[in-house]
Amino acid sequence: MTTTVAAATAAERAPLSRRQMNVIFVTITLGMLLAALDQTIVSTALPTIVDDLGGSGHMSWVVTAYLLAETVSTVLVGKFGDLFGRRVVFQIAAVVFVAGSVVAGVSNGMLMLIAARAVQGIGGGGLMVTAQALIADVIPLRERGKYQGALGAVFGVTTVLGPTLGGLFTDHLSWRWCFYVNIPVAVVMLAMTARYIPSVRSAAKPLIDYAGIVLVALGASALILGLSWGGNEYAWGSATIIGLFVASVLLLTAFVFVELRATEPMLPMHLFRNPVFTVCSALSFIVGFAMLGSMTYLPTYLQFVDGVSATVSGVRTLPLVGGLLATSMVSGVVVGRTGRYKIFPIVGTAVMAVGLFLMSTMGRGTGVWLESLYMLVLGLGIGSAMQVLTIAVQNTVAYHEMGTATSGVTFFRTLGSSVGTAVFGTLYTDQFTPNLAKALAKVPTVPPAAALSPKLLHALPPDKAAPIIDAYADTINFVFRWVVLVALAGFVIALFLKEVPLRDSSRAGAGDIGDGFSAPDGTDSDQQLERAVSRVLRKAGPQAARQILADSGTRLTPGQAWALGQIHWRTRARGGTSVTEVASAHHMPAEVLEPAFTGVSRAGYARLDDDRLSLTPDGHTEVERLTTAWLAWLGTQLDGWDGDDPADRAQLDGAMRRIADRLLDEEQTWREPADA
Repeated sequence: MTTTVAAATAAERAPLSRRQMNVIFVTITLGMLLAALDQTIVSTALPTIVDDLGGSGHMSWVVTAYLLAETVSTVLVGKFGDLFGRRVVFQIAAVVFVAGSVVAGVSNGMLMLIAARAVQGIGGGGLMVTAQALIADVIPLRERGKYQGALGAVFGVTTVLGPTLGGLFTDHLSWRWCFYVNIPVAVVMLAMTARYIPSVRSAAKPLIDYAGIVLVALGASALILGLSWGGNEYAWGSATIIGLFVASVLLLTAFVFVELRATEPMLPMHLFRNPVFTVCSALSFIVGFAMLGSMTYLPTYLQFVDGVSATVSGVRTLPLVGGLLATSMVSGVVVGRTGRYKIFPIVGTAVMAVGLFLMSTMGRGTGVWLESLYMLVLGLGIGSAMQVLTIAVQNTVAYHEMGTATSGVTFFRTLGSSVGTAVFGTLYTDQFTPNLAKALAKVPTVPPAAALSPKLLHALPPDKAAPIIDAYADTINFVFRWVVLVALAGFVIALFLKEVPLRDSSRAGAGDIGDGFSAPDGTDSDQQLERAVSRVLRKAGPQAARQILADSGTRLTPGQAWALGQIHWRTRARGGTSVTEVASAHHMPAEVLEPAFTGVSRAGYARLDDDRLSLTPDGHTEVERLTTAWLAWLGTQLDGWDGDDPADRAQLDGAMRRIADRLLDEEQTWREPADA
């Protein structure tokens, strides 16, 4: 188990004020916003990009290259953060992302743009996973779940609103501003990172599964290249396509063998013995497949068939976004209250299939409101299916595998997005080429260039434009009909999902929309545990601390308990402390805190020598009482985590003791220390 950064360095840092935490959170959010936005911002710009640069056969790779590079980057960057420090890696990821954005903005050909998007993906993956880790580094445990949930919501909402913003830039500036806009935001973020984010590094040197990462990246790339080029660049039976598929099988098989023998595998194969993990990974793949694939090609349909602008095509996808967000929130709330989650993936995949089928019936004569209804149905299905997958996995795996299992489900969703976008692109290209040829044959006076530009197409007389518009509608309808089969496969898979009673910690986080979107947050099980505990504390409220005081048998007030925690922590870390030092660390006047420390000194729990504070034997006894009470309380909230493995139980006990120790030390645990 990887040693957490927070655990390794908590004793070396002064507490942050609320203002400092909020500034750091804004800085981290800017990084997450950049990375999430670029997953989908180009979808509404794709028709204009193709019109400008050509290469319509490579259109899907503008999205796929970013997603695939991001998938690999998220695995590597978490480990690099442990090695070199989160802040440094966050800054490097931002620089790489900006470099990719600059090259993408000045691209004069489709291949150059695709390469730049891959560079962006590397930086974007680094920004996302490091953002989650930085929250764990700098935000107190009691408040961490709230901030991480908000960060996940930013990730999700930005992802699905990307097409609207991309349309605005494309219509009112240029498609290149979909990339240029990243530069000023990243500059501000880098300046804020250098000034406000502390430098933190893990005390332990992690092991990195380089072989596994390279093999899965190459295997996935070969698979997606085969799916993208088949029937487009090369015939399906050509040596190139067959060779790519064979290479993909061999590389992914080698990946499995490497993971079986790796000391710290990126994806432990024994996780697939857990049926919940297996089913949720498959469903996560399908949800990613349907969501990103459909959102990438819907704007193309709306611009070519309905004749709307890039901006309006983004706005017109909002019913899908609204349905997705609505059922994500509703399903989370229901799961949190009832503990029942199996029904949602079953219903969600069924509704997804219905939505995709309805969308496959759209055409030149379909009205705006009917199109919006069909998109809403698809969004309702995706939101229902995606929210509970992370919760179900975290609820069933052993403690030491929780971080890796959570990361694995996210990995499969991102991989599904990559494959889905590629498959959508292949189906689109394979069908569009003959459809367009037939349409142009019916209107021989129309130049081919007019068929590749939404503006030129809808400037034609209606009788001349109609066959070409129908070619676009028939092509995208063909794509959606095929994806109905993928959603139905998800429905069948969802029937096999095992429903296990939810732990209290899982219930507490079920309504958090950030979990549904599951921005990558690393494989550290301690961080996952801390996040679960912070949710429980948020749900329990101030009564948790009062319960601890009652259960411990101590006579301490909340303020005195906090004061003892501060002396305990600072003596252990620095060999001693004073009221002035504590007050300075918490940005409070020393006069405000003096009554609390005077109280514990007079009660015989602390000793004051020349303004230096230390615990007496009675003080140590009280600290141990409080720590034991916190451990017992955490044990009741995390019931079911230990499993049957003694080693796992020992690791969990160690993590819980570290958390209990930190709760004793944190000001937020006891609320206002001046109330002693």
